[in-house]
Amino acid sequence: MTDWAAPQQLSLRDVVLLLPFAQLLPLARQAFGRIGGWQPRIETTQTLAAALGPAASLQAMQLAFDVAADRLNAARLIRSQGASMAWARSDPRHFDRAVAALTQTAHDLAQAAFSVAPSDRDAYWAAARELLSPATGPGSQQRWLARVALEWAAQSSAPATDRLFDERPAAWVALQAGGPDPLVQSLMHAAPLDAPCLIVDADAAPSMQVVASEPPRLARCGGFEHEAQCAAAQVLLHLERGEVPIALIGQDRQLVRRVRALLERQRVPLADETGWALSTTRAAAQVMALLRAAPARAGTDALFDWLKTLPGWPGRDDAALRLQQLERLCRRRALSRIEALDRLDLDADLASYWAAVRAELERLRAARPGVAAWLNRLREALQGCGAWPLLEGDEAGRAVLSALRLHAVADADAAWREAADASPMALDGFTAWVDEVLERSSFMPAGPGTAQVFVTPLARAMLRPFGAVVCPGSDDRHLGASAATHPLLSDAEQLALGLAARVERLQRETLAFQHALALNRVTFLRRHVDANGEPLADSSLLQRLALDLSAQGRALADWADPRVHVDLEAAPVAWPLPVAGGQLPGRVSASAVQALRDCPYRFFSRHVLGLREDDELEAEIEKRDYGTWLHEVLHRFHLTREAPGTVQAERERLHELARVVQAAMGLADDEFLPFAAAFDGVAVRYVAWLHARDAAGARWQDGERDCRSRPEALQGVELQGVIDRIDRVEHGSAVQLIDYKTVKADKLKRQVREPLEDTQLAFYAALLSAETESPLQACYLALDDDERVVEVPHVEVRHSAEVMVRELGGEFARLRAGAPLPALGEEPTCEHCEARGLCRRDHWPDGQGA
Repeated sequence: MTDWAAPQQLSLRDVVLLLPFAQLLPLARQAFGRIGGWQPRIETTQTLAAALGPAASLQAMQLAFDVAADRLNAARLIRSQGASMAWARSDPRHFDRAVAALTQTAHDLAQAAFSVAPSDRDAYWAAARELLSPATGPGSQQRWLARVALEWAAQSSAPATDRLFDERPAAWVALQAGGPDPLVQSLMHAAPLDAPCLIVDADAAPSMQVVASEPPRLARCGGFEHEAQCAAAQVLLHLERGEVPIALIGQDRQLVRRVRALLERQRVPLADETGWALSTTRAAAQVMALLRAAPARAGTDALFDWLKTLPGWPGRDDAALRLQQLERLCRRRALSRIEALDRLDLDADLASYWAAVRAELERLRAARPGVAAWLNRLREALQGCGAWPLLEGDEAGRAVLSALRLHAVADADAAWREAADASPMALDGFTAWVDEVLERSSFMPAGPGTAQVFVTPLARAMLRPFGAVVCPGSDDRHLGASAATHPLLSDAEQLALGLAARVERLQRETLAFQHALALNRVTFLRRHVDANGEPLADSSLLQRLALDLSAQGRALADWADPRVHVDLEAAPVAWPLPVAGGQLPGRVSASAVQALRDCPYRFFSRHVLGLREDDELEAEIEKRDYGTWLHEVLHRFHLTREAPGTVQAERERLHELARVVQAAMGLADDEFLPFAAAFDGVAVRYVAWLHARDAAGARWQDGERDCRSRPEALQGVELQGVIDRIDRVEHGSAVQLIDYKTVKADKLKRQVREPLEDTQLAFYAALLSAETESPLQACYLALDDDERVVEVPHVEVRHSAEVMVRELGGEFARLRAGAPLPALGEEPTCEHCEARGLCRRDHWPDGQGA
């Protein structure tokens, strides 16, 4: 540059040097400082424009290049067309995609127009309107959205970079790297004839030339974790050798996040120049957890997900204890909906805690206020629950507050307030909007001043003096892959409008790749398969490099794994043989006896150690909820059935009770609909079966009876269980116990084929044997059979009960004497056993077990 300026009789202090990106600014200034003398003004187009003055204030509905405001205005633009009002209601997902496409296209068109000199911009808009003329038939909706985006972009206020065209330096000099910059080209084209201009083209030659003395290395790894470990190990090796600074290329962001976590374990300071999606930060998760817990019909799991993000509760020292109590209560009673908590009779302290929590949630339960009103409510809720100080004290938290404009909604600019006030939406719409804003916003954490590892995009590694480059994700899906298509414009239209089409984006990535080859110690890594098992290949750019090296008689270097391999001696886990001794439970249920028969170790973990797996708090209604509901419906029906009625009357009575029990259990209509529909058939079949039993002389006697018994053979151990139903049959001469089942009859028939293998009915018979000398019968009642209600009897159930009690007494005597309770390790018992990790079933030596 100095050699060019001297013949032109230019003083460098009057020259403006434009660089392609900001990371090169300190390097260029240091280089000129080493030369000495006057320096040119070294800037990028954006830093120079910012130094010349603030941007113009926005007017209502103008593009702000801010996802928070622009998506609101995009939705308003679409809704302003009468035909689109129904679209937003009938197909909200499609409408949201249209809003995103409209916003992206308006941004792209405005940025392309801003690269044109202000004097040529009217001609640009006229040509764009002609190109995007109205269309009919297929694609007409996309064309309409593109034209709306065009007119919206055309109303944008003048960008700050327009001031560059009024500057009159002695000369313009631009460094070109990674392809030409349209704005710089327009700026030099518009320069006065007497103002010299120079473009220094630093882009690599078209062929894949390896300038460095040592060729790049390529590591092919087995999978995601293997690739992350190899990349982290390569970075650590460069640090150990003093080959710094190191560029860690953020080609595959998910993979690089894992590499970063591995390096942070080794306390390696990193500077991240790529930024994260703000939605991935803990602060954003805290805000979203509050919004997801706010609806009255939200699940209790969402409630506890939110409360556990808080360190406590303002003004309450017992918040942790009350939270634990509330969660334990919900799990014990299987409460999956927040609204069910209002029906509980809580003690005073827990009720006070829940009232404070509910008050903050109710701030976010409104009809359809505007976004500005929603943000005020959200700010108040964050302050009320104590999250606000946490967000303000955290770097990412402050970025969340700023992205959502939560600091002071009323003090925002007029254009934003107008958009926010004019965008009413329900809570779910506001939650989706907040989620989208956080997803589209970027968080750039401040790196340590001593960082020697820089996470950077490939395009920002150009011309920087890196001592080594590590590029994970060099596969055909992340490096050199075909870019995604534009949502509204074809490639030809993008080229005509000055947008970066797919071909141009690929060319720019190729240039950045070529620049990387000029650096020393470059390592590319890629995995053989993706997380979903789909195979991956070398990047097309790597394949081109391999071909060019082959033509030069060279090849990619073999990569040596720097990880330290440690040989460990096998130490298999022994088969557990615990002893209960005097710790046997004093009371057992049918499920406990079944656990002892299935696997003694399961009985040991559940009923000797007293371990329990927390019940899930899923809001989705499961078959278990249906079974509980059906049992309660039938129990209430028989409690109020004094005498047989007509078939129609009893069906109606069942349906009436069904609705009452559903409301009492807090089961939502929409989610319970499949089960309610199935109950129509159950009611028909059940009433038909019941009337047939009435005719045979059977009468309902009791239901949901809690029975207890202490057989002598068990030496003090009590049997306890709840029997679904007890009938008098054979005109009162016999007792029949019935267990309702919502499974097919065939499965139950297989269960009782060997009577001594059926535990449940034999156990209940043992309970009733202590209460009655009458002949005893037992059956399962299959309610969900397609054609009719099916009785599946357990023959000679009193004999089965006597054998079970006798054998159980002998087993308990053995256990008291010190017999072990081994883990049998048999399927299907082990398949869904919660104690599998405790017995270490998957770590036993081969051949060990039952």
